[in-house]
Amino acid sequence: MKKTLGFLAGAALISLSSAAFADEQTDIGKKIYDRAFGRGCGTCHDIKSNPQLTENIKAGTLDRAKFEEVLTNGRGGMPKALDEIMKNKAVTTAGYGKDQAIDALYKYVSTK
Repeated sequence: MKKTLGFLAGAALISLSSAAFADEQTDIGKKIYDRAFGRGCGTCHDIKSNPQLTENIKAGTLDRAKFEEVLTNGRGGMPKALDEIMKNKAVTTAGYGKDQAIDALYKYVSTK
């Protein structure tokens, strides 16, 4: 009985910490989206004539690898953004590396 209770308590703790991490990741992704380049990604990407990131992710035309490639190298009117993302206070405070920051932004954009 004690072992079962201990196992259940441990499983609940792991589940709660995973949910907290997911919430933190989405929150940091939102902060990146709202603050990149001092004006936020939405300045361009919330305008219908520009690439609609959320729609493209949901349609399967913008996967994580392509998202990272454009953030790293830029494309068309999209400037290189990775260095700017890494300067974001939420990213530095959380101690995120490049992959974690991109994951957070991709997750937020895909759920927005």
